[in-house]
Amino acid sequence: MFKTVLFPVDASREAIEAANYVVHIVQQYDARLVLLSVVESASQDDPEAAKMSSHSDVAKLLENAKTAFTKEGIQAETIEREGKPPFVICDVADEIGANLIIMGSRGIGLTPETSHESVTSKVINLSLCPVLVIP
Repeated sequence: MFKTVLFPVDASREAIEAANYVVHIVQQYDARLVLLSVVESASQDDPEAAKMSSHSDVAKLLENAKTAFTKEGIQAETIEREGKPPFVICDVADEIGANLIIMGSRGIGLTPETSHESVTSKVINLSLCPVLVIP
């Protein structure tokens, strides 16, 4: 069912928690795992986004994530891109033929006034494949 899983990783606690689900699904379906991190412009309002504005920090994050999955017996591919995360995530999903995107959710955008701000909400609306959101 799921042959290729895309897991966008960032420095958030939610992404780390979602990794447990990724391990289970990738092992259950013997799927290909692609890890993606997006280098984005630093935001003064969002300390998590600021951690994702450096190529070296993102490269280190991807390497640490890949190592964690290797310890679980999963070989993961890594991709680093630059841009606006929701659009990059969906573009990469299309490029690699992802059957599933797994994402953690920080709870941003839970109200109608802020729903347009959520990366997860944007990915859900833009993606051509299923998106599993881990709260």
